[in-house]
Amino acid sequence: MSAPLRIGVAGLGTVGCGTIAILEGNREVLAARCRRALVVTAVSARSRSKPRPVPMDRYRWHDDPVALAHDPEVDVVLELIGGETGAAPAVIEAALQAGKPAVTANKALLAYEGARLARLAEGAGTDLAYEAAVAGGIPIVKALRDGLAGNRTTGVVGILNGTCNYILTTMRETGRAFEDVLKEAQELGYAEAEPSLDVDGHDAAHKLALLAAIAFGIEPALDAIHVEGIRQVQAVDIAYAEELGFRIKLLGIARATERGIELRLHPCMVPVATTLAGIDGVFNAVRVESDAAGSTLYVGRGAGAAPTGSAVVADLVDLARGFRAPPFGVPAAELAPPSVASMSEHIGAYYLRLTVDDRPGVLADIAACLRDEGVSVESMIQRHRATDQPVPIVMITHETREASLSRALDRIGHLDTVREPPRMLRIETV
Repeated sequence: MSAPLRIGVAGLGTVGCGTIAILEGNREVLAARCRRALVVTAVSARSRSKPRPVPMDRYRWHDDPVALAHDPEVDVVLELIGGETGAAPAVIEAALQAGKPAVTANKALLAYEGARLARLAEGAGTDLAYEAAVAGGIPIVKALRDGLAGNRTTGVVGILNGTCNYILTTMRETGRAFEDVLKEAQELGYAEAEPSLDVDGHDAAHKLALLAAIAFGIEPALDAIHVEGIRQVQAVDIAYAEELGFRIKLLGIARATERGIELRLHPCMVPVATTLAGIDGVFNAVRVESDAAGSTLYVGRGAGAAPTGSAVVADLVDLARGFRAPPFGVPAAELAPPSVASMSEHIGAYYLRLTVDDRPGVLADIAACLRDEGVSVESMIQRHRATDQPVPIVMITHETREASLSRALDRIGHLDTVREPPRMLRIETV
């Protein structure tokens, strides 16, 4: 066998401890597969005394994670600290500058600095690996970058945040409101005490930026992604979706069009018969559309100690075997600035829900607003109540341009008979 691959782990939270547990528990099978041992030699974290599920006393301890990167007894550095500033980027940069491979699960950092760090790695003749940064235990980075390398990718569509998927699933199954289910998700540990990174869509947008970079050979372009979270999704919309044959999912979409690459992350109405509609709970799923392989689907747990640790170890196995690939599939110098399609030019069908006074002429006024902007209605649900309370009108449009629909909804929202801001969801046939 070759000499052991000596590993330094910076960050001993959920993922760091999960990774060490896999390396220790699967020591023999990993050595057999790599023809060399994978050995943790050094660790670093903010607190030595914090209780952890795996013992740390057998490893050399560094209070300074950058010092760990310079440790001569460390061949590869795992950055599992997280965060876009501070120790995390310092550790990665120190490792790469020392000619050591860096493995990270830091999706936020890579979404902002991925192209720069890829150039730094390639300039130093070493590697930057990040399978764990996207979709937890699903090996989607390797599938897209390596397994589908012979294809021209035309689109990537994914459920990329397990917290949001759990909330939307539970709202559908129970009829409960968003805030109530969010509180439950926090109590179960699926959502953070400060949940905005998940429920406002930012976590999933980080992942989408990385997938789009690999799929289309572009620089990660987080700022170019249209991002909407799930706070505005109401139980009534989920119930109407079910009645109409849809389910609501938070989807990340990167798709090549004649107008440029669509980069968008938002709740979508998905036909119930499609595979993505059936991905429930904390699971993630990614569907890749490509010319030769066609449509391929990848499903699994998107977070947690073991699934994410599994992805970290997969990168270590590649390094131990001597496998090398550009981080984003092409040399960093060849990553192109993205040509992004304007969201206003998106063409698709839409779900609309309006809350209006139940009196003659209301529907005609709404129809006129839609007609004047060239928006055609495919179907409608209108229910009357035997009271003076406002009533809902639900519409499904034919395909239309988003800018036209936005103008129509702005006019509708200013009608005296419309009692709430119009609700709109995009429909994706995926």
